[in-house]
Amino acid sequence: MNRIKEELYKHCLQYVEDCINTAQLAIEDARESANDDTKSSAGDKFETGREMMQQEIDRNRKQLEEAKKMKLVLDKIEDHHVSEIVHAGSLVITNFGKFYISISRGQIQVDGTNYFAISAVSPIGLKLMKQKIGYEFDFNGKPFKIESIL
Repeated sequence: MNRIKEELYKHCLQYVEDCINTAQLAIEDARESANDDTKSSAGDKFETGREMMQQEIDRNRKQLEEAKKMKLVLDKIEDHHVSEIVHAGSLVITNFGKFYISISRGQIQVDGTNYFAISAVSPIGLKLMKQKIGYEFDFNGKPFKIESIL
């Protein structure tokens, strides 16, 4: 089962790296557009264009910072570590799904099986964290039970 956790980790890491690269490229593109606009515009049109590019840069900087935070979370995961208690990096099997405690990545398919990469601070992540096999809880009106922790 460690191989599955490794695959899930790789999917999450690739997702974060893609987010970082996309945000960095968008920042560079917005800067280039702002510079090009500076060379060819004058007056109010110039100020409006420059402000729009600055807003675009700011938005992408926020996305970049969020992606870097997710990368830090992944860097702290020891995917080979197995415990009786749910922690970051755990693969939690419940009667209603399989949850990889890492980042909010969503559904990932490995070998035809669906897993959900979730953050430890997401609503269901908070319910799962620091719990043991056999723990039962209600979530969205459904009775969940932890069947195993890998």
